[in-house]
Amino acid sequence: MSVFSIDVWGGNPLEVNVNEQFAGVEFQHVYLAFCSAIVWLIIPGIGLLYGGLARRKSALALLFQSFMVSAVITFQWMFWGFSLAYSASAGPFIGDLANFGLRGVMSAPSIGSSALPDILFCFYQLLFCACTVQIVVGGAFERGRIIPSLVFGFCWATVVYCPIACWTWNPNGWLYQLPSLDFAGGGPVHIASGCSALAYALVLGKRKGANGESGRTNKAHNVTLVFLGTVLIWFGWFGFNGGSTLSMSVRALLVLFNTNAAASAGVIGWVLVDYVKHNRRFSVVGACEGAIAGLVGITPGAGFVSPWISMVIGFLTAVGCALMENVDSWLNIDEGMDVFKLHGIGGMIGAFLTGIFATSKISLLDGATEVHGGIDGNGIQVGKQFAEITAVALYSFVVSCLLLLIMKYIPGLHLRVTDEAEEQGLDRDQFFDEEIGDRDIFEELEKRQLPLGTILGQSQAASTDRADTAVQVKAD
Repeated sequence: MSVFSIDVWGGNPLEVNVNEQFAGVEFQHVYLAFCSAIVWLIIPGIGLLYGGLARRKSALALLFQSFMVSAVITFQWMFWGFSLAYSASAGPFIGDLANFGLRGVMSAPSIGSSALPDILFCFYQLLFCACTVQIVVGGAFERGRIIPSLVFGFCWATVVYCPIACWTWNPNGWLYQLPSLDFAGGGPVHIASGCSALAYALVLGKRKGANGESGRTNKAHNVTLVFLGTVLIWFGWFGFNGGSTLSMSVRALLVLFNTNAAASAGVIGWVLVDYVKHNRRFSVVGACEGAIAGLVGITPGAGFVSPWISMVIGFLTAVGCALMENVDSWLNIDEGMDVFKLHGIGGMIGAFLTGIFATSKISLLDGATEVHGGIDGNGIQVGKQFAEITAVALYSFVVSCLLLLIMKYIPGLHLRVTDEAEEQGLDRDQFFDEEIGDRDIFEELEKRQLPLGTILGQSQAASTDRADTAVQVKAD
């Protein structure tokens, strides 16, 4: 008997037309397929963002990791990730291996929506997991070894992301049954990744010269890369939030509007804080961080709140995150990519505000989903949101710490590069014949072996000679 004759596959394509069961709803497939494609852009977008924020000598490693994370998590999701998160026979805490190796995942109606085939739903959720792991590895920037970070990503997706996704989105999950309100990933994506990145930074220890020692600064080395990365992330988020309706409806259109409104309000909020704190001056990086904070804040509530409330959520999340500028110093942890500040704290703020402002007037725009938040008189929902925030934050942080500490003492999987490698940069230590910047300039400097002080001295001398010549010409 062919494996395609098993009912869970949705029918044997050699005997029946498996597309007939979706007659009349094919447009839903096109919509989610498009959303999936643009969600993928978030992955290189995060790579560009991180690469721009890091020092030049370690930027290439972060670009490389964005592709490698996508590749590794694709394998993990196909191997057992999807089954652990979304198997129909899952328990309240984690799925089983009913869909191990994508067994039975093809044309049957998915657990998320009967209008979508399993394989499309699986692909969409795969990209969520890949984006989340890419966020997490930001906790190791400038001093974490690449291969151990990929091993950690595989294991983290298995023991942290998949269980939390099961809690939140699998109909059998305990948070789903509670219910907590998490439209597109405030818990599994943002709170979990933020707290896990904090754990990664804690276990690795501080970078050499971090927090102002030895002349170390936290300035972005390439603001253009930061801007381009944010553009891709903002665009990809329309698929991230918009596709989470799992249907093309008026509610989906509202979600797209809310996503843009919250990001825009986030830009305004963060820029205002910078403007006040820095003597009426602006920051492109600050505007980018504000947009991301707004996107993070609206993620759990995009399909539950009105457009004006989405602006309030985006604005408050960005202001709250911007005011936490010194959280690393308070915690005495060097998490220089601001993953915990933007995703951890931002996700918590968004989840809390979702409990207050969620309303059935918005959720029922798809004709089926009815939820009530505090604004509808359901005050207990705020408490349920606190339960989600607490459970996800504690579980992701503790399990990530344990996983990293175990890896730290496994031969060949030590997490951190040597002091010498950190000093010269991850790009030179872990890549051959490649680095960020103009190769000709670097090769010429290597040939001449000119120290930076000599170069600057020559430049200043040349400027002085030009100035003296100009004065002499003017006198003549």
